Amino acid sequence: MTNKRALERFSVLDLTRVRSGPTAVRQLADWGAKVIKVELPEKLDKSQLSGPRSGSDFQNLHRNKRSLSLNLKSKRGLDIFKKLVSKSDIVVENFRPDVKHRLGIDYETLKKLNDRLIYASISGFGQNGPYKDRPGFDQIAQGMGGLMSITGKPGGGPMRVGIPIADLTAGLFCAQGIMIALLEREVSGQGQWVQTSLLQAQAFMLDFQAARWLIDKEVPAQAGNNHPTVIPTGVFRTLDGHINIAGGGQIIWRRLCDALELSALITDSKYESPDARSNNRDKLNTLIEEQTVMKTSKYWVEHLNANSVPCGEINSIDQVFENPQIKHLEMVEELKPINQDKVSLLGQPVIMSRSSSEIKLRSPESGEHNKQILEEIGYSKDEITDFYKSNII
Repeated sequence: MTNKRALERFSVLDLTRVRSGPTAVRQLADWGAKVIKVELPEKLDKSQLSGPRSGSDFQNLHRNKRSLSLNLKSKRGLDIFKKLVSKSDIVVENFRPDVKHRLGIDYETLKKLNDRLIYASISGFGQNGPYKDRPGFDQIAQGMGGLMSITGKPGGGPMRVGIPIADLTAGLFCAQGIMIALLEREVSGQGQWVQTSLLQAQAFMLDFQAARWLIDKEVPAQAGNNHPTVIPTGVFRTLDGHINIAGGGQIIWRRLCDALELSALITDSKYESPDARSNNRDKLNTLIEEQTVMKTSKYWVEHLNANSVPCGEINSIDQVFENPQIKHLEMVEELKPINQDKVSLLGQPVIMSRSSSEIKLRSPESGEHNKQILEEIGYSKDEITDFYKSNII
């Protein structure tokens, strides 16, 4: 029997905004967790940090949620939130570290109401330390975390990558931490505080570049479109565009030479070993490109892959979603809200044999589910009407 909603037994209170936090919650919501997006009533929210609700970014980040507008600065609003906490499994927030304490919704306070609560926090730089009070945004973390120093062409100055990678990975690591905490709770019966930050996520994503410094004491530099250590790997011009070729390792290197009709390079002392190819990379790349510019990208992608040499086209974003393999993997899901145009959204990149992710709900309007949620936790229609009149919801 297929369990289509693997996380449906878990309930989540989502206090997040912008990107890192919503990315974490989306991982839970798409796999079935029951998510309530707790947000300021629109008339009290002046920041607009999340962009227009009808915009593509908001729809992408906040699907599969219900919305409860709630003024947490009011005592009655805080009482409502605490009532929800007592019945929930997870709270996720990405305020600056001091904000949750000022609001009285920090982990130490809330665990007194529910000792099984998993409380997840994403910040710019960590919950403590000398930078804890700094505002954190993705591009700041990309720079401070070293990524911009190794991105771009040599000598071209710092360069950001084309996606908010610190935000996205912090969100993914937060979701991973939540899942680990849920598994641990099955043993201990206790919740715990899960923490990550944009800076931690960005530093972790340096991976082998970090290892080059930590172990080898080598400071990595910009390498443009070339792989910094595996050679030849990079972008090469063709008759009608560009392709990526990955020719690292002795076996693939030999296959590449034969496929390019450059077999003499296999025994050439300037290229026969990885170190030799590294020392003569620019000349080697020129020799390869002299061959690739003679034929089309389509030819080389087919020819090199047929010879077991990794090679791929370089797609624009529209071309990505026309790619037959992307279509086969069903990466795009179509949501058809009642009385609204269908929306195409990027689905989850994980396939499981018995469980599946699903985009069931469009992004909600602010406070769209106020009445429904409040009635579920025992408030009367008269109380809810009074909450509206008092700017609680």
